[in-house]
Amino acid sequence: MAIRAVLWDIDDTIFDYARADLTGMRDHLTAEGLVDGFDSVDQALGRWQELTVVHWRRFEAGGVDFQEQRRERVRDFLGAPALTAAEADGWFERYITHYESAWELFPDTVPVLDLLAREYRHAVLSNSSIRNQDRKLRVLGVRDRFEAVVCAAELGVAKPAPEAFHAACDALALAPNEVAYVGDQPDIDARGAVEAGLTGIWLDRAGRGGRPELTRITDLHQLPALLRGESRFGAPDTFG
Repeated sequence: MAIRAVLWDIDDTIFDYARADLTGMRDHLTAEGLVDGFDSVDQALGRWQELTVVHWRRFEAGGVDFQEQRRERVRDFLGAPALTAAEADGWFERYITHYESAWELFPDTVPVLDLLAREYRHAVLSNSSIRNQDRKLRVLGVRDRFEAVVCAAELGVAKPAPEAFHAACDALALAPNEVAYVGDQPDIDARGAVEAGLTGIWLDRAGRGGRPELTRITDLHQLPALLRGESRFGAPDTFG
């Protein structure tokens, strides 16, 4: 069956999350007077990212809600377990202000969305919250490109669970085999999509390779040709 729609991941797929995260953390640490607490901004960001993974997994497992995983992340990062909910929320919101000031799409995002606009429908599936991602897409000027934005926080299930992918397909009223998913994580995104019955495409911007079982591209400019040559789907690493 022909591919009729593309589901997109956002962070580090169409939006340069890594750069914004590093810039935002640098500016936030400076504003909070915390620079001397770490050897470098990279070290601080690495710690923040480690804690993000830890607490997100707790959220995925149902052990904590979305807002509380943020608060626990802040408490662990600051080494301040007694921080109140209001204090943790305030710290996180100040960080978000610095992070948002560095938001940018990747240069290939809008040109490729333009190329695909007439042939394919588009939607988003993200392991975040609709509050965050809908606003992000609006600020970046591309929210109107997507029919639906489906997020884990509201679904109560996250990628790579098949239910997350199926919920996004349902939002488009399409069968999984009519949908391609594009994301930067080989397992969470590409493999998860394949196991849910979609066409999974790994966007390997860093050129890591090493996953020959996955269909891989290294730039979004390669995506239109891949989608239009559907007979080539399933040929791993064709566009790597």
